[in-house]
Amino acid sequence: MSTKNNSNTIELNRIYNAPLKLAWNAWTDPAQAAHWWGPRGFTITTHKHDLKTGGTWDYTMHGPDGVNYPNITKYLEVENYSRLLYDHGGNADQPPMFRVDVKFTEIKNQTHMTMSMIFDTPETAARSRIFIKQAGGNSTWDRFAEYLEKQQTQKEIFTINRSFDISIEKMFEVWTSADHISKWLPPAGFTMQFIKADIKVGGETFYVMTNGKDTTMYGQAKYLEIKKPNLIIYTQQFCDKDQNVTRHPMAPTWPETMLTTVTLYSEGSEQTRVTITWEAFGPVTDAELQTFISARAGMTQGWTGSLDKLEDYTEKI
Repeated sequence: MSTKNNSNTIELNRIYNAPLKLAWNAWTDPAQAAHWWGPRGFTITTHKHDLKTGGTWDYTMHGPDGVNYPNITKYLEVENYSRLLYDHGGNADQPPMFRVDVKFTEIKNQTHMTMSMIFDTPETAARSRIFIKQAGGNSTWDRFAEYLEKQQTQKEIFTINRSFDISIEKMFEVWTSADHISKWLPPAGFTMQFIKADIKVGGETFYVMTNGKDTTMYGQAKYLEIKKPNLIIYTQQFCDKDQNVTRHPMAPTWPETMLTTVTLYSEGSEQTRVTITWEAFGPVTDAELQTFISARAGMTQGWTGSLDKLEDYTEKI
């Protein structure tokens, strides 16, 4: 998500692993939108939906804290399987917060979504960008990706996106250098040290994370695929100090092996969007899969902390 200098528009780009019609229907069908619309932890109830130019979508968003947020979306233009232009965030008691112009394009059986959120002033756009980030609003589009993947493949995945003001070449280096990774990947309050680092296809890393007090965790990663400058795929496992595979120290039913896919997209000469996808890898029990599914909010929190550190780090290098 980016806001151009002195612009009243917030722009967002996503690529979804789904054909256009599947993505469009998942967006415009209220029954499907109920599975993904809104930040993590939110649900919605649709009262009325009339998808046409001049029509409305009347729904209530329910926050995880029990607060309800009535919304009436007014469609200004509807071009089937192509574009939606609508006013967002209004209801009977308040005017719309901003206008949304979202376009859908199919390229090689994937759906490219470009969204512009248009505010009254650049100042309002800048404040809203901060609010959206703090409220977890960007996770809406991650939930959409997860829903589309489930519809396509029946796989349960977790995904998170973030855009950074850094070139794709530099970001690739930040993800493939042990010295860089140790500076931003560990959770807040933890440090990370690589005991072994061989980041290449077929290579592996072995590392330790500690808070310097009462928690020390070992882990390993094995690299399956690396394509410079935009793709890194590796598996992750918890280990003991002798590199024997163990389980998550605080979640015994967490899957033994996780598959991490990091995809980098250039959004300009000095901006890169990072997409991280997590899924259980190898044999998985029903209990492990349910643990993974129920932990998405926690995964969002954990990765958000690392990506916040990555954002700070990339501003200094």
